[in-house]
Amino acid sequence: MSDSPPAITLRGLRKRFGKTQAVDGIDLDIPRGSFYGVLGPNGAGKTTTLSMATGLLTPDAGQVLIHGVDLWRHPDAAKPLLGVLPDGLRTFDRLTGAELISYAGILRGVPKDEVRARRDDLLAALDLGAAGSTLVADFSAGMAKKVGLACALVHAPRVLVLDEPFEAVDPVSGAAIRSILQSFVASGGTVVISSHVMALVERLCDRVAIVGGGRVLAEGSLDEVRGDGDLERRFVELVGEVADKRDLAWLRQS
Repeated sequence: MSDSPPAITLRGLRKRFGKTQAVDGIDLDIPRGSFYGVLGPNGAGKTTTLSMATGLLTPDAGQVLIHGVDLWRHPDAAKPLLGVLPDGLRTFDRLTGAELISYAGILRGVPKDEVRARRDDLLAALDLGAAGSTLVADFSAGMAKKVGLACALVHAPRVLVLDEPFEAVDPVSGAAIRSILQSFVASGGTVVISSHVMALVERLCDRVAIVGGGRVLAEGSLDEVRGDGDLERRFVELVGEVADKRDLAWLRQS
């Protein structure tokens, strides 16, 4: 395994939107079997980076390798290795939860009998039993997040890239998701999550990258990045505090 390529390799990734340089030459190696956190303030470029790393957005420059396979030169070989839960997921919302998961599995080439078994396992594991017969259009935000995760898992990928996977999810379902992801990593899979919740990243991740201004500001093991303090303090040191700290005296009640 030490001679094997990383789960994800990013080299010189760049993306510009008009006059805004959203991603400015990002290089990362995400090891196989790691639980990897990508952190950054709003507008830091992390979602754009993950979108390019998973084939959802074409980079202006740079290279993406998934287990050594060039994603943009050989997408048919690289994309089956990935399970993706993107930010602002849009789905076929006139399908039921069960139909959507089945559809995702069939698109990935999973045999129909196997899709049905996996779908039922995922509905149970993610506490989506009632959602199986409910139209996605009628889902709560948390249910939509969970069914999106089920769609990312159904083809048993080797790498999971999840943008805010715990957002809007209740604590019970959150515990179930954590257990699924930790078991996946323990079996040799790789999980990459983007999150604003520092405590969650510290609890789950063994490696982290902090992104700001479209660049990597710090990267390494959790202990290397946070140093002697906690991750939140290190994050603020790197990305900076709010510049204009106004005294909102008018808001005080007495």
